[in-house]
Order: sequence, then structure tokens, then C-alpha cells
Amino acid sequence: MSWSKLKQQLESFLSPALVGRVEYRATSYRYSPDKSGNCYITVDKRNVLNMSDITSSIRWYLTEQEIKNDPDLLIPVSHEEIEAVRKDTKGIVPEDRLQVIARSRKSSGHAKELLSAQAALSKSNFTIVATTFLSTSIEDNLESNDILLNILALIDRRVGKKRILNMSEQIKLKHPAVQYFYELRRSTL
Repeated sequence: MSWSKLKQQLESFLSPALVGRVEYRATSYRYSPDKSGNCYITVDKRNVLNMSDITSSIRWYLTEQEIKNDPDLLIPVSHEEIEAVRKDTKGIVPEDRLQVIARSRKSSGHAKELLSAQAALSKSNFTIVATTFLSTSIEDNLESNDILLNILALIDRRVGKKRILNMSEQIKLKHPAVQYFYELRRSTL
């Protein structure tokens, strides 16, 4: 789906009180070698949630290095994970290195989870999540662990005043970006 059509559909679901205040924007560069760009959500013409293709991989790498080099963080590795590494390497890796490789794979997975929890999304990821949002029920989007799905659902016109007011305890456990958009929507009631 093209960006303009996706943007139009997303804006058609905005709460009437937020129309004109919340906007979806995207930039991309036609002649850039990787065709990367930015995608962001603005509130009152101020960039609130930025999704950039350029910095995502760098931030992921730095987060992974922080996790790997943190001496206080102990990442336990199960026997099954070591066996999976042994199977992948066809048994030619020494026994002591298997645990190191398994721990490294697990820390990479933790880094990816940490970044998605920090809303480090890319423009391409935004398009995928927005398309998912449009094809999924509003209840599923609100209950999802995905930050962007939560944000899109909170500013949706299908979420009524009573539901917004009853969500205050659930929102306390969510990411600060989700809390921001919850407070924004609640301020319009």
C-alpha cells in the first residue's frame, strides 16, 4: 500500500478531537543509495515519535554491545540452546565455545526486544504495523505488546470515553510513549 493511501486511512480513524493535532508524516529520499527515510507522528506540529531507518541498526548494535559487556547482567543459557548451536555448527566447535555462542545469540535477541520496547522503529516497520492495525480489531490492538499498535489504538475514534477512563491502571505498565498518547487522548475527553 502506498504511503499516501495508508496515511489517509490512518487519519480517517483519528478521534475527532485529535484531527488536525495528530499527524503522520514520512520522508524518503529517492536518490539515496538505501532509500531510507524517516517516519514520525507529530502532535501540535511537534515531532513526538520518530521512526528512522538510518539509526536503527546503529542503536541496535550499541544496545547489543551494552548487553554483552555488562558484567552485572547474567544471561543463562539452557542445555537446549547449547544443543541448537551444536546442531547449527555440525559439531565442529569446541565445547567451551558453544556456551559463548549460545549466550551471544541470546544477548542479540534481548537487544532486539529492548529496542522494540524503546520504540526504535523504522519507516518500513511503521508501514507493516500500521497495515496490521488497520486489519486487526481494536481490542487486539489495545491488548497487544507492540507500542505502535497501542498508540494507534489509543488515538482511534472507535475507542470511547468510558474505555479510555477504565484503562488508567493498564497504561501505567506500558511504555512512556504509550502513556503520553493516553494522556493526550484523555485530555480531549
